[in-house]
Order: sequence, then structure tokens, then C-alpha cells
Amino acid sequence: MSIQRISLSTAIALGVGVAVTLGSSANLLSLLTQAIISAVFAIGVGLLLRQNGMVSFGHALFFGSAGYFIGIMLQLKVMPAEAAILVTLLVLTLTAFVMGLVIVRVPGIAFGMLTLAIGQMFYLTASRSRGLTGGADGMSIDWPSTLFGVPMSILVKPDRMFLISWVTLVLVLLLLALLLRTRFGSITEAVRDNEERARFIGIRTLWPRAAVYALSATVSGIAGLLSALNTGFISPENLHWSLSGVTLMMVVVGGYKVLWGPALGAVVYFLAKDILGHYANHWMTIFGMILIAVIVFSPTGIAGTVAKLVRGKSQPGTLVKTLGH
Repeated sequence: MSIQRISLSTAIALGVGVAVTLGSSANLLSLLTQAIISAVFAIGVGLLLRQNGMVSFGHALFFGSAGYFIGIMLQLKVMPAEAAILVTLLVLTLTAFVMGLVIVRVPGIAFGMLTLAIGQMFYLTASRSRGLTGGADGMSIDWPSTLFGVPMSILVKPDRMFLISWVTLVLVLLLLALLLRTRFGSITEAVRDNEERARFIGIRTLWPRAAVYALSATVSGIAGLLSALNTGFISPENLHWSLSGVTLMMVVVGGYKVLWGPALGAVVYFLAKDILGHYANHWMTIFGMILIAVIVFSPTGIAGTVAKLVRGKSQPGTLVKTLGH
């Protein structure tokens, strides 16, 4: 996809966000805000799967840690909230990169189990550290009266919160699309497809794989900060492996080979949850059937099928790769 088409897509996406804000109720905007925040999180999980070919069951660690980290800093009043947001993302990125240098060496299923174990370790720590995190009861985040010069009373309104989340989602997709068009994207794809051959031609494979892990953690942390801003609350459930599992389902349903596929999967999940929840108590069973159908009949996810129909190609692998860039 050319730079011009990326720019046009970005402009259209921003316009759609404004249109949705003008034509939706407060309740619908609140639901969509949750969906968009989950979409950002899903993009982080999908990025790791797309560029590294690795499945993580522990990315809720970065989603929840972002909320806890900024909550504790605001509680201790060590720095302004604006600086705390930047420091939170910086610390998460550096921590994830160091972790990545170790854990990306572990292949296949073992990697997924290792991420799950690390995530659950932090979940138990947060649950039992009552004096610092509030324990199982969670903690309220003491946001200041203004953030970046805007009163919090305005920022937390449903329409404003939706726009903030939507613009963040669009910018994350834009920046990732541009980044993956660079040499970095080519190197990570080469390492993912054939690590041994990449080493043979002189690529140091550990660094780009760790960098992708750190980048996916940063995107997940952005989602965690949006969630903390939206709810003003954080609990150990934001660190639990089940949150990573649900997000992974969103990635599979949406399709991880297309960059925006996980975001689509998140929106589908939340709409299914809201609509099916009115008619069935066990709505997750129905969504599970949808998940199975997608895996069997559309391995590239909903986004992959849509991309195939739009392009009219018979080779979805090539098409998805093209649209994902």
C-alpha cells in the first residue's frame, strides 16, 4: 500500500470517528470506547504473532502494568500526570525489550506457556500487595483535574473518550504501517519466515525479535493507559491470563495477517457480546462457534476474507501481506 493510500485511509478513518461521535448515544459510545481500547490491545498481541510468529498468553501483563504503574506514580505524586504517561510507556518498552532478549529464544508452545507463567506471577503479586496495589479490591487512579491542559471533566465524557481512543487507534495503525514498510519490517519478516537463513545472510535475529516483542508490549501498554483513563480504576483482573486469551480470540477472528485485522476482531467481539448477551446467557458458546467457523472456513480471519473480496485475488496470502503493509 502506497504512502498516498495510507494517508487517504487515515483521513477517512478519522472522519468516520467524528461521524460516529455525532450520530451515537452516550451508551453506544461507551461500548464502542471499550471496543476500541480492546482493539488497540489486540493490535499489540496481533503484531507479535504477525511479525514474530509467536503466540503470547501473557500480554495482559503489559496492559495491566501500565494502569498500575501510572496509578502508583500519581498516588505518590512523584511527577506530573503527563510525564508519568511517557515514563510508563518508556519503562514498559525497556522492560519488555530486556525480557524479550531472554524469552524470544524459547520456541513454539513453550514460549506461550512461559509468557503465561510470567503474567500470572505478576497477577498474584498485584493480588497480594494490598498496601501498594489495593490487592484483590484494586485501586482507583487519582487523575489530576486537568490533563495536557484539558479539564478531566471534559476528557471523560463518552464522546470525548471515544474520540481519544479512536484517534489513538488510527495513529497506532498509521505508525505501525509506516514502520513495517521500512527495513525493520523486512528484517522481522525474514527472521519469522526462516530464522536460519536470516542468520546465514548476516542478520542478528535476536535483536529484531526482541524489538518486536517490546513494540507489541508498548502498544498493549497504550491500551492499558486508555483503559485507566476511561475507567479511573485498575484491578488484578487486568493482569489475568484470561484477558490475554480473550484478546487472542479477537486476533484470530479478525485475522492477524492484516494489520487492522485484530482491531476488527475486537469490535466484532464486543458487538457480539452486547447483542447476543440480550438473547442468551451463555453467549460465549455462540461466539466460540463463530471462532471455530472462522478458523475452519477463513484461516486468515474476517479481515483476510474482506481483503480477498475487495482485491478479487485467489491468493489471500499475497493479498493479505500487501494490505497489511
